[in-house]
Amino acid sequence: MSHSSAESRSAPAPRIVTLIASATEIVSALGFRGAIVGRSHECDYPPDIAAAPVLTAPKFPLDGSSGQIDRHVKALVETGSSVYRVDAEALRRLAPDVIVTQDHCEVCAVSLADVERAICDWTGTQVRVVSCRPNGLPDVWSDIRRIADALGEPQAGDRLVFDIQARMNKVAAKAAAAPKRPRVLCVEWVDPLMAGAGWLPEMVTMAGGAPLLAEAGQLSQWITWEQAVAAQPDVIVVMPCGYDIARASADMPILEALPGYADLPAVRQGRVAIADGNQYFNRPGPRLAESLEIMAEILHPELFDFGHQGRGWVSCPPLRAA
Repeated sequence: MSHSSAESRSAPAPRIVTLIASATEIVSALGFRGAIVGRSHECDYPPDIAAAPVLTAPKFPLDGSSGQIDRHVKALVETGSSVYRVDAEALRRLAPDVIVTQDHCEVCAVSLADVERAICDWTGTQVRVVSCRPNGLPDVWSDIRRIADALGEPQAGDRLVFDIQARMNKVAAKAAAAPKRPRVLCVEWVDPLMAGAGWLPEMVTMAGGAPLLAEAGQLSQWITWEQAVAAQPDVIVVMPCGYDIARASADMPILEALPGYADLPAVRQGRVAIADGNQYFNRPGPRLAESLEIMAEILHPELFDFGHQGRGWVSCPPLRAA
C-alpha cells in the first residue's frame, strides 16, 4: 500500500533522520524506508533499518536492574542533564531534510530539546523538525498525518491512519460482545511500580477490558503496591517500557515477592501475562494494531486468536508452592 506512493513520486525523496523507534516505523509504513539516512539506537524495525547509521546513545547503563536503571535516569533528569547523547557531527554530515523526534517523554527517547541543541549552530541549512507528542490514540493519528505532511505525502498519512483504525475497530467491535469486562492493570515498570497510561487505557477498553489506575491521554504514573492490591485486577499485563519478553520475565520475581501478590484475582486465576512492551505497546505507531490484537487475545481468549501468543506475549508461569 504505502510503498507504491513512494515509488511513483517524481520529486526526489527527502533525507530523513528518525530519532524514535515509532517514527521509524511510521516513516517506513508511509513508503519512505529507503529515505531514512540515520536513526536512534532504539530503532530496530523494520529489521533492515539496522543498516542505517546510529546517531544516539543512552547516558546510563542498560544492563542494570529495573531499580538501578530508574535511579540512573532520575539522577540525570534531576540535574537537568539529557538522558541521551546525540552525535551532532554525524547528524550534520548526513544533511537531513526532515528530522522526526518527540517531546512526549524525556526518558523514553531523544527529545526535541536534544535535537534543538544538536542543530542550534547550523546555518544556511533548512531542516524540518517534526516532534511527536502521543498522549493518546488521537495524538498518534495526528502525528502520523504531520509526518506525512512533512514528507509531502498527506494522502499517504490519511490512508495509513484509515488502515490502522479499520483493523483496530474490527477488534473493538468483536470485543464489545464479550459478556464480561475484566479489570486490567498494565504494568509499564516494575521497580518502582508504574501503571501504563497514555493510549493504553483506550486499548484496554477497545479490547474489552476495564483499565485500572490509569487515565487515557495522561502520562503514566508511579503507583504504590497498596494501590495495586486495592484495585484487585482480574488481569495483569506486564509490559515494561523498552523491555522484550525475556527481560520483562526477569523482573517477575520482584512482583511475585510483594505481599498479597498470590492472593490477587489475576494471580489466582492464572491471568498474568508478559508482553513485549518494547516492540508493541510502548511504540505509538502502526503496530498498535498488533498491540490491540495481543491485548484482545489476553483478555478474551475465547473470542480472539491472532497467533501472537508465544511471540508478542506469554502467560506467566503459575507460582510455585512454597
